[in-house]
Amino acid sequence: MAGQWSFGASGLKEDDTYLVVDARGQVDGGETGVFRHDTRFLSRYVWHLEDFTPLLVHEPRPDTRVEHWAHLIGPDQAVGLNRVLKVGRGLVVDRLVFENTGQNPADIDLRLTLAADFADLFEVRGWMRHPRKVERVGGAGRVGFRYLAGDGLAFATWVELSPPPVDGRWRFRIFPREKVQISAVIRLLSPLEDPAPLPLPDYDEWRAKFPIVLDDPRAQGVLERAVDDLRALLLATPFGPYPAAGIPWFVAPFGRDGLLSAYMLLPFVPEVAEAVLRFLAAHQGRASVPERDEAPGKIPHELRKGELTRLGEVPFGPYYGTVDATPLFLILLHAHMTWTGSLDLVEELREAWEAALWWMIEAGDADGDGLLEFSAQGQRGLSVQSWKDSSDSMTHASGELAEPPLAVSEVQGYAYRAYKAAAEFYRVLGEPQSAGRWAARAEALREAFHRRFWLGDLATYALALDRNKRPLRVLSSDPGQLLWSGIVPASVAPRLVGTLFSEALWSGWGLRTLGTGEQRYNPLSYHNGSVWPHDTALFAGGLAAYGFRSEAQRVAKSLFELALSQADRRLPELVGGYPRRPGEPPVPYPSACRPQAWDAAAVIYLLRVAWDWRPGARPSPPEGFFSGNLKRAVP
Repeated sequence: MAGQWSFGASGLKEDDTYLVVDARGQVDGGETGVFRHDTRFLSRYVWHLEDFTPLLVHEPRPDTRVEHWAHLIGPDQAVGLNRVLKVGRGLVVDRLVFENTGQNPADIDLRLTLAADFADLFEVRGWMRHPRKVERVGGAGRVGFRYLAGDGLAFATWVELSPPPVDGRWRFRIFPREKVQISAVIRLLSPLEDPAPLPLPDYDEWRAKFPIVLDDPRAQGVLERAVDDLRALLLATPFGPYPAAGIPWFVAPFGRDGLLSAYMLLPFVPEVAEAVLRFLAAHQGRASVPERDEAPGKIPHELRKGELTRLGEVPFGPYYGTVDATPLFLILLHAHMTWTGSLDLVEELREAWEAALWWMIEAGDADGDGLLEFSAQGQRGLSVQSWKDSSDSMTHASGELAEPPLAVSEVQGYAYRAYKAAAEFYRVLGEPQSAGRWAARAEALREAFHRRFWLGDLATYALALDRNKRPLRVLSSDPGQLLWSGIVPASVAPRLVGTLFSEALWSGWGLRTLGTGEQRYNPLSYHNGSVWPHDTALFAGGLAAYGFRSEAQRVAKSLFELALSQADRRLPELVGGYPRRPGEPPVPYPSACRPQAWDAAAVIYLLRVAWDWRPGARPSPPEGFFSGNLKRAVP
């Protein structure tokens, strides 16, 4: 699902509004733009300024970009330009301040080019474009663009310029030590506003929720970047803050991404888990709608607002093509109960989690063999509906694509953990018979899974079973998440861990999604050999749960070092699976999202793992790379 986001592009975001600009801070065609609600409100926003060279780009927060441009005469700066771009909900403020730092007057000639196409995000990413009639209105100081969508909804962009240009230009003479300011305020008017969204915390309030201080200033920098990125990714909803999956293409609620991100952020911000669970319960499947893979009780995969979605040309409003969001819903609810010690949300959402269980044992297990399987119902959705959702990610050792219905390995681990969660819900609700039934179902799945998926000669679990129940006998990263789920028998865990740390799977930066010796291995394939930090972070959590403490810290340190190898100190969505070489960063994946919610959240989760932080117990910071302390207690 990745788009082609060029290396020079960067993104700014606040709530539902974001910018994608090129290396010069311009919206200049291609996939750059000013976006809101899956719609590009400005397709061109270019300042034309001759003889100025960009010298500095800084992002003090993910909603703010600071640029310094200089007009040099000989060895000295004649005129400096300080530009600050700031994004708000439905708003962009752009301020340019020119300062003459030289000894002589200077003449400035400035123009601004504007255009709006109101393209759907999927068109920007490469889908066939629809012709649109966009009306340009207004005058010199207030330029507007209006668009009436195919479903009758009206959208508008207004650009307010101060001072107004004359004949489309600003021409002025600036004297030594004099400053001149030009400002533009961009307003994005959309009829798709959420009703009464709850306000997001400001940055200072959000940062205070993560009172971790690491002794290593480099590691602290990675942590602080992740915390700020998580704040930037939040979407304001009527249920509270929901983390958008990633910038630039996934600024929308995703089920799997939101659930795993919220899980990783416990115990610091339980309100995110609460918002995610309530939001997804409100959008849970209510009917059988094959074209969008909806079924009663199923948790959605993706919710979009763009024109193509509203017109039914893409099935994302909402779309339910995920087999794993439903068990992850129960896993997150159980984790929230465990960390907070409160049963309130379990009681509040009982109808939702019981419907989710019904889907898992009925619609999710169509052949009644006890395994969760998927086979896409709609014609325009995802053919693979586990987290490795590329169409070529499920293959046999021969390279042959596996035919659905598919029972993917880590999904069975999620189901096992979800059934155990259900047993615990019923136990604390005072219903021991129901608790016993779900505990027995979990144990039966655990036994059946090991019997049907374990590949003794390879010391790993099959990636999946195909429609004929043939195992996909390939080395993959999925068994790392099986450790996280707890479905792996302790007797085989050491052998499995050895396989996961083998040269075929462990790159030095993280787990490869597919082993190097496999037929379809490609180090720069989206899911067939690349390294995904969130996937590796769950592996670290699984190692810790099975008592492999030093190995878990080794994995956590490798991922922090990956972030440190990046200029922006972020964990990207994924990197290439080439072996780690001393002194070299990983080969980047060219269209990786950054930031990505579950990777920023993985930084927080890795500290939980490294500090052996468990519900009801004090964290134990280790000596070395992860040493540190808490500024205050975390509830």
